[in-house]
Amino acid sequence: MTATALEILQYPIGRFAKPTIISVEEIEGAIKEIELLPQQLQVALDGMSPAQLDSAYRLNGWTIRQVVHHIPDSHLNAYVRFKLALTENNPTIKPYAEDKWAELPDSTLTPIGTSIELLAALHQRWVVLLKSMSEDDFNRTFFHPERKISLSLAEVVLLYAWHGKHHLGHVLLVKNR
Repeated sequence: MTATALEILQYPIGRFAKPTIISVEEIEGAIKEIELLPQQLQVALDGMSPAQLDSAYRLNGWTIRQVVHHIPDSHLNAYVRFKLALTENNPTIKPYAEDKWAELPDSTLTPIGTSIELLAALHQRWVVLLKSMSEDDFNRTFFHPERKISLSLAEVVLLYAWHGKHHLGHVLLVKNR
């Protein structure tokens, strides 16, 4: 099936596809993606004009400024969820209204450099944690009350590697227009 134009704008790298079995190599690759994201995002943002930063990547989509601030918001939540899952037995995590967070003044008015620095510092800590985890640690889970399922940390690390590339794709869509 061919993707629609809207689907390509929404999911420039495609939708997340969880493998049936997650290998150690896939986890290591995901950790590397998380490690590289802050630098890749900075390179993608270099040279973008204020007008581009305040442009939406698609009709009714977030602006690039909102996307840039969303990434550390989302990854901070993921980092906390990892720490909870590593220290508690299948904890129930707290969902958050990411669409409403993207409308708050810190997501619309803060210079993007602030979120790039936050993302770099966060990912530095997160990667240390991820690289220290054992195979058994990646089998630990947390419960997502909205989705009504438990997710393994192996699945979640792949999801957030995808998430970073997904939003990097949005930045590049606007930059390359």
